[in-house]
Amino acid sequence: MKCNQCHHPDTKVIESRDVADSSAIRRRRQCNECGYRFTTYERLERPQLIVIKNNGDRELFSRDKLLSGLYRACEKTPITTVQLERVVTDIENQLYACGDIEIPSQKIGQLVMEHLAALDEVAYVRFASVYRRFKDIAGFEKELSQIRDLKAAKTKQS
Repeated sequence: MKCNQCHHPDTKVIESRDVADSSAIRRRRQCNECGYRFTTYERLERPQLIVIKNNGDRELFSRDKLLSGLYRACEKTPITTVQLERVVTDIENQLYACGDIEIPSQKIGQLVMEHLAALDEVAYVRFASVYRRFKDIAGFEKELSQIRDLKAAKTKQS
């Protein structure tokens, strides 16, 4: 790595440390020529995910847009920002793990609903009401009964 002070092409790594939940490495470096110390970060470069919308349009996956939708669903609930960040990271990792660069928006919505169901029922129903576009109270009731069934199944497993 080239020194950003004297531009000498030879530097050495003094210290390495994992950061950002082990998704990056922070390296302290020192120039062999002038002794200048600086920090670099090494991250895995992933391909950009493309979301295929319901109408067929394609747009770049936006972590911020997903997080914003989760914030709206979780307003006035006990869910913390750290928990939401973790959910978004988990979803993003699951999307990359599937191996496809183009992801249908339905798959993202389903992953969000799975995570919210485990976190908070109110947030789950709020998100589901927008995602599933309920037309009447029967849609809500159906979704609520699915939550109850999931909860009952988890209780039996315990």
